[in-house]
Amino acid sequence: MQEFIAYVKARPGQVDYASSGNGSGQHLFAALLASMTGMKINHIPYRGSGQATTDLIGGQVQMSMPGMAGMLGHVRSGKLRALAVTGARRAPQLPDVPTVAESGVPGYEAYVWLGLLAPKATPATIIDKVYREVLAVLATDDVRRYMANASIELVGSSPTEFGAFFRMEKERWAKIVRETGAKVD
Repeated sequence: MQEFIAYVKARPGQVDYASSGNGSGQHLFAALLASMTGMKINHIPYRGSGQATTDLIGGQVQMSMPGMAGMLGHVRSGKLRALAVTGARRAPQLPDVPTVAESGVPGYEAYVWLGLLAPKATPATIIDKVYREVLAVLATDDVRRYMANASIELVGSSPTEFGAFFRMEKERWAKIVRETGAKVD
């Protein structure tokens, strides 16, 4: 990863990265990396991941930050090289691939995440019931197997923890959107 960052810095504005579209996680994850490292890298937005992946494999673009599930086969076959994973921990599917933070960009952490939201006036008893039921479903072997096969990390945070995480993520990504001028197409 440090070699790649040095390569990009030595060629400001000459290296392209693919994303599945303007404002996508792939776009913003790379924008965050560029912001944290001082890289000047060109965003090439695609209309979805398919052609972006094809062009990455074909060398038309030099980098992308796609989801892991769709890339594992390409990495394992040697068509793509995984430089780092974006989470706080190494991925079980690629245990030899370091995190971006381990690779010399301290504090970098980025996830595509899912959460459940409810209207503000939803009674706490209902929120608690939904939370307990979701935890029970997430604890089943079938769901755990499915999520592991799809490269999805289960968290199951409490409503209070998720609320704090949601606010933190909103602030962090709003800053990157302001810096980059990212817009959704």
